[in-house]
Amino acid sequence: MKDQDHPILLFDGVCNLCNGFVQFVIKRDKKAVFRFAALQSDLGKELSATAGLPAHSMDTVVLYENNRFYTHSDVGLRVARRLNGLWPLAYALVIIPKFIRDGIYNWVAKNRYRWFGKRESCMVPTPELRSRFLDSVKKVHS
Repeated sequence: MKDQDHPILLFDGVCNLCNGFVQFVIKRDKKAVFRFAALQSDLGKELSATAGLPAHSMDTVVLYENNRFYTHSDVGLRVARRLNGLWPLAYALVIIPKFIRDGIYNWVAKNRYRWFGKRESCMVPTPELRSRFLDSVKKVHS
């Protein structure tokens, strides 16, 4: 990937919680640092394979930043550091041992469809946001 001035967030395009996280980031990323791609997209599949994630793994958002991949609770903490407002202070939660952070993350991820629901297709970005979405897909293939 060339454009490492812009970290890429890979997310489950049909998950309502994941889409909510993307909207949360967009709203607080005033400098438009982050780019986005659904895990179901061609780019999402390519980067997931490069990161060594299972082909159909949708249980974590993935952050590709400075030629490194981050998953699970590390994603939220690293993203928070680059948001506007007081959100960078949330990075202090990195002092919580990773196995605890990831345990909570995995519990939420396991229940996310049941608690937050699921869409039939991936989010279609608005024309204003389209340039931040690197490889949109309209329909998800099971």
